[in-house]
Amino acid sequence: MTYRGRFAPSPTGHLHFGSLVAAVGSWLCARHAGGQWLLRVEDIDPPREVSGSAASILTALPAFGLVADAPALFQSQRIQAYDAAFEQLRAANLIFPCWCSRSDLAGANGIHRDGHCIAPPHPVYPPAWRLRTPDIEITFDDTLQGSQ
Repeated sequence: MTYRGRFAPSPTGHLHFGSLVAAVGSWLCARHAGGQWLLRVEDIDPPREVSGSAASILTALPAFGLVADAPALFQSQRIQAYDAAFEQLRAANLIFPCWCSRSDLAGANGIHRDGHCIAPPHPVYPPAWRLRTPDIEITFDDTLQGSQ
């Protein structure tokens, strides 16, 4: 599998320094791994979006030498792809509906066991959908933080 790094700015204003640092970090990791660096514009919160800011951000990045390896994707244009992926997960029984609050989960050390919600279905609120995972400890080595 080829490494893919990405930067996903929200179009809520011009590119600011903190976002530029995040973009440089992800770009450097992708280049170090010999992988791709991709852009995904998080444009799914219209009330917070500032007109013209997506274009401003996408213009600023190459000015700092950060050139993506593919055209930028806009989340608002990919809803059908996300819905199709969700349906694949549901059809394969890899996700489950959940109405748990943080306090509901506190007694279970903050996790679900066996892919089941511990709270009853709520009559008004829609569920969150959670990924079924095996009840095992998962470890990995992070290049910067070490064993996790």
